[in-house]
Parts: sequence; C-alpha cells; structure tokens
Amino acid sequence: MKGGALLLQLWNPPPRFHTLSLPSLSSPLPLSISATQQQQLLTAKERRQLRNERRESSNWREEVEDKLIKKTKKENKSWMDELNLDNLMKLGPQWWVVRVSRVKGHYTAEVLARSLAKFFPDMDFKVYAPAIHEKRRLKNGSYSVKPKPLFPGCIFLRCALNKPLHDYIREYDGVGGFIGSKVGNTKRQINKPRPVSEEDMEAIFRQAKEQQENADKLFEEEEKNAVLNSGKSNKELELDVSKTIVDSKPKRGSRKTSIQATVTEATPSKPDYKLLVAGSTVRIISGSFSGFAGTLKKLNRRSKMATVHLTIFGKENIVDLDVSEIAPETNESL
Repeated sequence: MKGGALLLQLWNPPPRFHTLSLPSLSSPLPLSISATQQQQLLTAKERRQLRNERRESSNWREEVEDKLIKKTKKENKSWMDELNLDNLMKLGPQWWVVRVSRVKGHYTAEVLARSLAKFFPDMDFKVYAPAIHEKRRLKNGSYSVKPKPLFPGCIFLRCALNKPLHDYIREYDGVGGFIGSKVGNTKRQINKPRPVSEEDMEAIFRQAKEQQENADKLFEEEEKNAVLNSGKSNKELELDVSKTIVDSKPKRGSRKTSIQATVTEATPSKPDYKLLVAGSTVRIISGSFSGFAGTLKKLNRRSKMATVHLTIFGKENIVDLDVSEIAPETNESL
C-alpha cells in the first residue's frame, strides 16, 4: 500500500455455459409450402377439379356474356363496300354539301327542291341556301330585295342519301357534284360524299342570322340618313347636281393610251410559277371555291393544273384547279 490508498478488486464469477436442447427426431418439423408449390404437387386431375369448383362458385358466365355484349364486332369491309353508295343510307338523314354555280346558286336550289319533291315523293328533303337578303331603295321610291349568298357556289341538302338519289342530284343541270373525299384503290376511285356535322350546321345558321341582323341595321341607318339629308335647300341640291355633271365629263386623252389600257385589261396576268411551290399557301380567286385558302400539293406546268389541299367546314379535301384560279398567299393579301 502506498499513500494509504486501499484498492479493492471485485471478483467476477466465470460465465456459465448453457447447453442447447435439440428437439427429438420423432417430433415433426413445421414446413411452409406456397400455393404454387402445392399446385405443382397436385396432379392434373386434381387441378382441373379445383378450377371447376372456382368457376362454379363465381359468376364467370355472366361476366363473359357482359364482355361479349359490350365488345363491338369488327366489320370486314372490302374496297367494293366503300364504293357502294347505298351504304350511305345507314347514316340516316344527314346534311350534305352540293356544289352549284356561283351566280345561279339560289335559283338552282329552288328548282332542285321542286324536282326532288316531284320525282322522290316518299323521301323527306330540306334544301338550304344560306343568303343575306339585302334591301335597297330605288329612285322611284320602291324597295328591292336581293339575296347575297353566304357561301357562293355551295348549297346544303338534308336527306337520307342513296345511289339513285346521288346520281340524280349529281347529273342535275347546274350541279357540280357533292363535296367529299376520294375512296377506292387503283382499280376504281369515286368521290364519296362526306356529311356535315350538326355542330357545323348550327354555326352556319348562327352566322347567317347575325349577318342578316347587321344588314337590317345598316339599311335602317341609311334610311335615317336619307331622311335627314332630304331637308337640304334647293340651292344646295342644284349645286350638288352641277358638280356631278362637271365631274362626269370625260377628259380628252390620246387614243393610244386608251387602246393600251383596253389591251392590258383584256390580257390576264400570267401566274408567277416562282411563288407557286409545293407546300406554299395559296388563295383561290375564282371558281366554286373562291375565297378559301389552302396548301399547294402539286403543280403541273404542262397541263396548268394545281392540286390544292383545302379545309372546308372542318373537313380536309383535295381539289384539282386551274393555275389561273389560284394566287400565292403573301403578306399584302393578308
């Protein structure tokens, strides 16, 4: 002991060794077997019996019948079925677009409606030529009403279409056929009519109604202005008449300039082939599709024919036109 410090050491007993008690070999060991392993242990006959029991316990027949009812069968259509225009009767009454003359479109619609009612009395028809009735006051004080077509060169026909009716309308005087798409293959191709949806027709009815209301408002405003201007004095009216007479006198000019002006007006402008490139946007300036814009797909300089891709009433159409009927779309035209 040094420095009076007492050191105590605690004695720890050594660890005891525990003996493991092994189970006897006679006791069965627990085994966990999965469902797949159980099925593998079963024979084919036992698996078949289990499957039949599961089917009988569940309503599998009703489920299969419901699936077969909901599943639509695929119709194996051939290219001959596409060419059969009698299949259009399955669509029921639809709106169809018929091409007519731009000048006599309203007259053709009236005559076509009378002839259809005469030769097809069992079918229901409805011919619609959207137009705005413009009113004008003549010099003698009477009024004239002229229809201005909303879609020049097109009339709308609602009916259940079949082949005899289609052929009768297409061959009618003043009708250029139906607006549709080409179907078939290299053996035979036809222009199959394409119906117009009810939403598009409602938009057309709405547009015609709005433009008719605007035309009526303009006519009323013109009448009010005419009544206000009629209060002028007689001297002012005489001065206005004298001015119009002086301005209406033709100015003398050289004969050569007048001849040159008539020649330039007579000769049509040649199409600019540099701007008419496949893929460029063009605008139709004449014909039944005048006013529409499309994409130029193909240009044949020898035959002077152009293939244009148009979108009419939300439907895509491909039309062959003369080069003189189209013009390149530029920033100035926009």
